[in-house]
Amino acid sequence: MRPHGGRAINVSKSIMSFENLNLDERLLEAVDACGFTKPTPIQEQAIPVILEGGDLMGSAQTGTGKTAAFVLPILHQIINREPVNKSIGPRCLVVAPTRELAQQVEKDAVDYSKFIKFTQGSVVGGVSYGPQIQMLKRPVDMLIATPGRLLDHMGQGRIDFSRLEFLVLDEADRMLDMGFIGDIRKIVGAVPEKRQTLLFSATLEGPILRMAQSFLKEPESISLTTNTKNHEQIEQRIHWADNVSHKHDLLKHYVAEEEMSQAVIFTSTKRGADELVNQLNKRGQKAAVLHGDLRQSARKKTMDDMHHGKIKLLVATDIAARGLDFKNISHVINFDLPNTAEDYIHRVGRTGRASATGTAISLVCRKDWDYLVSIERLTGKKLKRDNIEGLEAISKEPKNRSTLGNAGRSWKPSRRGSIKRRRR
Repeated sequence: MRPHGGRAINVSKSIMSFENLNLDERLLEAVDACGFTKPTPIQEQAIPVILEGGDLMGSAQTGTGKTAAFVLPILHQIINREPVNKSIGPRCLVVAPTRELAQQVEKDAVDYSKFIKFTQGSVVGGVSYGPQIQMLKRPVDMLIATPGRLLDHMGQGRIDFSRLEFLVLDEADRMLDMGFIGDIRKIVGAVPEKRQTLLFSATLEGPILRMAQSFLKEPESISLTTNTKNHEQIEQRIHWADNVSHKHDLLKHYVAEEEMSQAVIFTSTKRGADELVNQLNKRGQKAAVLHGDLRQSARKKTMDDMHHGKIKLLVATDIAARGLDFKNISHVINFDLPNTAEDYIHRVGRTGRASATGTAISLVCRKDWDYLVSIERLTGKKLKRDNIEGLEAISKEPKNRSTLGNAGRSWKPSRRGSIKRRRR
């Protein structure tokens, strides 16, 4: 793959240490404080390219160390050269598709900049404008934003991009899927042409390549090769569900009947994760939650408890589960399907580590149908359907394999009244 003459690099494994990457000593100290001993493949290949000042398009999924791959070399350059002018606007703009991802990038930037003079801030949807407006009145080195809220502030003239040197489009494929291409074009059109642009995506093909050709100049292309697409050692099953209540009944069955050592249960929202872990604990299960609102101390305790086997069920969101590596995960349960097929593959890969076998179970109702179709298209196979006696769904799986276009809409079975099931 050679967009604009850039060379393609296939990455398989990491062989060097962070010291070989020519990063500022203060950044290496921060990396060490975070507990990282050697760079991941994407970090090993991307950091030198970014330090050289060239544009980059990288294929890397969540959980591969992608954020550090761009944050560290950008920090290095910011602290080792003077800004182009004395304005208070950002020197780096990171655009991410969701609030959770933007907040995670900001957290990582805080961790990696703990020993340097550096400021960062975020403008994301779903929170008050007030603190963001006040933050934008002060100098900021790195601004992390979601497209909609960023455009709102830009429309009010609150952001000065005159000293911007770095533009990062993170998870560009998800931004395309979410319909942000028009917003991205407006944002790119508002920043200086003389800049270093970095684009990261789970895939580098089709629309992503066209986006790169529009926004990047002779970029290097780095593709993180993986062999996780089919997860042959992992048994993957789904159970069709009528609604959320039915999903709870199914989850209760699987937790009680499956031979599982430890399991990660994925939900799509932090609120859903909190509600689910409360229900599990009320049933006497050893369960804990992991999402972006946890304090670092609480996150560390949960991680330690998982490593020591004190927790059997970990309820997590995608963003919070980035980088998790537990040896004894026998099951992954998707209480909610992710909205991208690549995230499904990443979730499932939490089990079946080091050639061990594993089981992945997805609870799927009508609002998840589009996501299931995308997953089966990417994996190239139809997932096995479970059918539990006494917990059969009343509704039927759609016969049409094309997407329904209403994955986000609520749906209830047409039968009036509550759904009654046979007791087990």
